[in-house]
Amino acid sequence: MEKRIYLEKRGKNPADIKELNLDNCRSTNIVGLTDEFQNLETLSLINVGLTSLKGFPKLPNLKKLELSDNRISGGFDILETSPKLAYLNLSGNKIKDLESLEALKSFKHLKHLDLFNNEATSTENYREKVFKMLPNLKYLDEFDAEEHEAEESEVDGEGEEEVNGNGEEDSNDDDSSEEDDEEMDDSVELGVVYSENLDELSDEGDYEAGEDEEEDDDVEEEEDDDDEGGINNTTPSSAKGKKRKREDGEEN
Repeated sequence: MEKRIYLEKRGKNPADIKELNLDNCRSTNIVGLTDEFQNLETLSLINVGLTSLKGFPKLPNLKKLELSDNRISGGFDILETSPKLAYLNLSGNKIKDLESLEALKSFKHLKHLDLFNNEATSTENYREKVFKMLPNLKYLDEFDAEEHEAEESEVDGEGEEEVNGNGEEDSNDDDSSEEDDEEMDDSVELGVVYSENLDELSDEGDYEAGEDEEEDDDVEEEEDDDDEGGINNTTPSSAKGKKRKREDGEEN
């Protein structure tokens, strides 16, 4: 376990590490994990082979502890040095009776407890007794007292709203949304201007086209008048010519 801890540190100062994964590193008790990890929030010790929590350090900021698939049967009072503990997974261990969990009463922030695949779960009215023993508990084996399943975000501890470094909600999203609205307004105004210009051009084209049609109509009317006038002028002259020919023929 000590070698694994050294590798997981990656040269960082233990006080700067908030999450540590020591799964499958094989050890019967805690070795090499010291109080220097004072800001550690998540610790995973799945399938390590632990028979007890002997050697567990003082981790005042620890919130999530994974201890599934080990051989632990009790001794949870040693975890009292981690008062902020909110999530504890003890599934697949050797817990035989509920009395072994009495030490968990002191954890005021404990909301999630997993005891699946432990002999203690076969106790009569197991769920009712655990919820009664731990009144602050919200989920037991990922179900609440009303048999409603916990959402994944709640199980992972991601249900809280994200805040910035000052503990205030980040307002960048609001600013960006306002900028997007302004850009949208600008694009709408430009669109209106473009559409108005297009309408004016379209109206001018229609007007000019209408004038051209009127001029064409005027030209056609004039041509028609000329044609009619030509017919009227030629008809009398040709009639006079025919009359003269008849008169000359009669005189002869």
